Amino acid sequence: MQRIPPAPGQESVWDYPRPPRLEPTAKHLRVVFNGVVIAETRRGQRVLETSHPPVYYFPPEDVQSQYLVPSPRRTFCEWKGQGAYYHVRVGDRQANHAAWYYPEPTPAFATLRNYLAFYAGLMDECTVDGVVALPQPGGFYGGWITPDIVGPFKGAPETWDW
Repeated sequence: MQRIPPAPGQESVWDYPRPPRLEPTAKHLRVVFNGVVIAETRRGQRVLETSHPPVYYFPPEDVQSQYLVPSPRRTFCEWKGQGAYYHVRVGDRQANHAAWYYPEPTPAFATLRNYLAFYAGLMDECTVDGVVALPQPGGFYGGWITPDIVGPFKGAPETWDW
């Protein structure tokens, strides 16, 4: 693994902390699925963790909950606690396990309670300040990659030992 040095105005995921840091962001975050804006906010939060692009979380009141269908999937994060999932359904299209949240996060992430994150690769478009975000490689982690973030990024199979 060779760290990519950030240019002015960029962040390196290798400068992010472990354990991860939670911070508010006023960036304009937007999620679109099947032609409908599912979530949009300027009051999001982002989780920054070594080797991962930021994961953006939306306040529940800025998410169109009528498009969320509870999923039976549960996962566990050593930092944030037990995660729960939603399918996203708009019209005749559904993206399974496409959004997740922490109903009872750990104390360090208490302000993240019920905020929702979305897998960019399962949505039609996710943007940060109008820039289309690419999904974090591998399909397991939910980071959003924009040109102001440099890696390399954890997620692809050959990176699991990082």
